[in-house]
Amino acid sequence: MSQETRKFEAEVAQVLHLVTHSLYSHKEIFLRELISNASDACDKLRFEALADASLTADDADLRIQISWDPDARTISVRDNGIGMSREDVVANIGTIASSGTRRYLEALSGEQKADARLIGQFGVGFYSAFVVADRVTVITRRAGQPTGSGVRWESDGKGEYSLEDQNVTERGTTVVLHLKEGEDEFLKRWQLRSLVTKYSDHVAFPIRMPQEKDGKPDPTDFETINSASALWSRSKSEISDDEYKNFYKALGHDFNDPLAWTHNRVEGSQSFTTLLYVPEQPPFDLMMGGRDERKGLKLYIKRVFIMDAAEELLPNYLRFVRGVIDADDLPLNVSREILQQNRQLEKIKAACVKRVLDLLDKLSRDEPEKFVTFLNSFGNTLKEGIVEDASNRERIAKLLRFASTKGEGAQKTVSFDDYMGRMAVGQDAIWYVTADSYAAAAGSPQLEALKAKGIEVLLMFDRVDEWMLGYLNEYDGKRLRNVAKGEFPLDEADKAKQEAASAEAAPLLERAKTLLGERVSDVRVSARLTDSPSCLALADFEMAPHLARLLREAGQEVPDSKPVLEINPAHPLVKRLSNESDDVKAGDLAGLLLEQAEITAGAQLADPAAFVQRMNRVLLG
Repeated sequence: MSQETRKFEAEVAQVLHLVTHSLYSHKEIFLRELISNASDACDKLRFEALADASLTADDADLRIQISWDPDARTISVRDNGIGMSREDVVANIGTIASSGTRRYLEALSGEQKADARLIGQFGVGFYSAFVVADRVTVITRRAGQPTGSGVRWESDGKGEYSLEDQNVTERGTTVVLHLKEGEDEFLKRWQLRSLVTKYSDHVAFPIRMPQEKDGKPDPTDFETINSASALWSRSKSEISDDEYKNFYKALGHDFNDPLAWTHNRVEGSQSFTTLLYVPEQPPFDLMMGGRDERKGLKLYIKRVFIMDAAEELLPNYLRFVRGVIDADDLPLNVSREILQQNRQLEKIKAACVKRVLDLLDKLSRDEPEKFVTFLNSFGNTLKEGIVEDASNRERIAKLLRFASTKGEGAQKTVSFDDYMGRMAVGQDAIWYVTADSYAAAAGSPQLEALKAKGIEVLLMFDRVDEWMLGYLNEYDGKRLRNVAKGEFPLDEADKAKQEAASAEAAPLLERAKTLLGERVSDVRVSARLTDSPSCLALADFEMAPHLARLLREAGQEVPDSKPVLEINPAHPLVKRLSNESDDVKAGDLAGLLLEQAEITAGAQLADPAAFVQRMNRVLLG
């Protein structure tokens, strides 16, 4: 098969259209993306050559070359890396092999021009070439294949591309951009060189450009224009903040600066370097398949690229971290299976976790505004660590922040340490309530008795909170207690009042339990309520009603359970039930007490229509 024309996948065509029309304010980014792809190709060849030295036998000097032709109005980016076969070209350029592509398209839809920062995060960086070019040509041959197996790919980005077999004497890939009218600024050597310095100086392979002669490139005289050394291998004192930021932007395909970073060299029996970044904003696919699709850290061994290996180098709850690990003494024939069982790698992983948690702890103390930004972006992801990382549970818990009954709205948050610093004398527990919104948590009737006593309650309303708290039983020696679960603690005086109230209300409790029948497991006088008529009480290990509702909505099976209804005998609605002689009307009142309690607990009413009819009868009654 020598030549053919194919249509792009529908999603590729959409990406091309949106990228072309959404990156107008960041046109120069095309060069960063093409250089990044070329660097990856060199990395991959160097790794494959560890097992097969013949792949680089004819040319071991891996490099990237950038040239321009003012007459033809073209820019060429060439690498002598791994190259591509015909099948590789179709897979890598004709299609987008990423389940995240549709989400990328949705993110770039409409007028959301700012979301162009997502370019590159779904493997679509190559298509940024069409921002400045009306035609792109790719000439490539995979390392180790004969010269006659080369491929020429070409497209104007409007729906089709051509494929043609071609003799290619040198391995690697050349991308030729035929510039649009009005893009002549990129035909100037100084402009191309400044873009390399700005975005790609850190690239570990030499980036070469021809010198200029009579306004044109001199193909006989090339100059290396980047530092061509791995940034992470340099001393921290030699690296400017701008260099750190530019390295992150190329590494993470992000237009934004990182929020913070940590760069460390460990010497000793096991030597390695870590350069880890915390982004300012979440990667687009962090919560939607991101655990599988994105690899946060790159692993190098003696500056030889091995793999994207987030699963081995960081736990899932730190999957938002981007960066590089360069180890000196891991086996070079390393594979994923070996990595998973390698003790040295476990030590590196533990060191990475410590560095990230140290960085976040420092951020919380020294730069609280940045730490708030971090929590808004990744707070819920960090909470997963309470479940996943028992050895660091206390450290992670120290970083968490929650709204509180002594705060001023959902954004005014406190730490566990803040809470403990103002606990009442004799208080032996950290009290919290869970709900599915701030308003529901702040308005929960279960808070009433504690608020009346001046005891602070943490308000937890993120979906992950209830799951997380199943694994966080205490903090710094203080038990965590849900205000809605278990027996409510009372001093001797309150206990006596509670027993007297229960004895006095015994006939009412028995009648309510009879009226409600199988809908409840028990009805009792509440020690939690001061103002509301009723609430639900849960056993210590019972699932909160709002979480059960969310799981059912997600299609999960949730075991049925009968709630305990607690009532406040002093409330007029409960008094009305006590005095009601008509069993039908009494049944409506008892039903409303239960359903009100279910609603405030976030449960889903079994029969909303019956609830409305019951409410109307009581209002009209």
